[in-house]
Amino acid sequence: MAIKNILALVVLLSVVGVSVAIPQLLDLDYYRSKCPKAEEIVRGVTVQYVSRQKTLAAKLLRMHFHDCFVRGCDGSVLLKSAKNDAERDAVPNLTLKGYEVVDAAKTALERKCPNLISCADVLALVARDAVAVIGGPWWPVPLGRRDGRISKLNDALLNLPSPFADIKTLKKNFANKGLNAKDLVVLSGGHTIGISSCALVNSRLYNFTGKGDSDPSMNPSYVRELKRKCPPTDFRTSLNMDPGSALTFDTHYFKVVAQKKGLFTSDSTLLDDIETKNYVQTQAILPPVFSSFNKDFSDSMVKLGFVQILTGKNGEIRKRCAFPN
Repeated sequence: MAIKNILALVVLLSVVGVSVAIPQLLDLDYYRSKCPKAEEIVRGVTVQYVSRQKTLAAKLLRMHFHDCFVRGCDGSVLLKSAKNDAERDAVPNLTLKGYEVVDAAKTALERKCPNLISCADVLALVARDAVAVIGGPWWPVPLGRRDGRISKLNDALLNLPSPFADIKTLKKNFANKGLNAKDLVVLSGGHTIGISSCALVNSRLYNFTGKGDSDPSMNPSYVRELKRKCPPTDFRTSLNMDPGSALTFDTHYFKVVAQKKGLFTSDSTLLDDIETKNYVQTQAILPPVFSSFNKDFSDSMVKLGFVQILTGKNGEIRKRCAFPN
């Protein structure tokens, strides 16, 4: 990303009311002089974990997204609380997995370059590298974030986009973070990997309006398929968010959504807005070789990584990611 684009992005975030600390910008070469092998170390640890368990890619990508949407990309989602009232204790975050990968990368960095590299930067790098391990797109990760000291359960509840949200709500959620409708539909494409559970679709299948009905926006054949997998009292069975392609980072998710087989309301509602619908339908019919999705996803991930960043003397560099210094 050109430096002028980074500056433009920071200005944009300020204009839309996002709190951005900018005593200095992030930099692709931020650690080059002090810890030149930082990215190599993180990549090595990430490859070691994700190559053995490919489902970690989706989990680490989701963790980075959840971090950035709550208090910005400051590593606050990693903090533990003795009172169980931190971000990671909020219901939407109880299913987050992959903390051990971030911790292992941070431990390796502390051995080589102590007190230098933030957990927020580690998480941003781990998410990028995890996606790359399974054949997904690679994107540049400007570095220099510092770690936040505050992590509140209620902040997660107030800021994380809901899988039950409609398009108007989702666009507002993203706009509050300086992200637009294209970023919304592109980043939703991250659901091409990963799993959920019957619990999050039960109401869509069995009691959508409180009258024992199913969501009429869902493809009837998909409703029948999900009902076979998720009986009314089953809240535990796992479901692929992108059936048939849950371990492959590709455009198949958009084909699914275009067929009205989006697992969540937040997937289906992408068809309720002209811009997001056009993107879904375009990616659904384009041959992979002509698709812009990988590039678009990379661009949106770079933008996401700038949301409410702490830099300069703001925040701290944690020695352990689960605890403030």
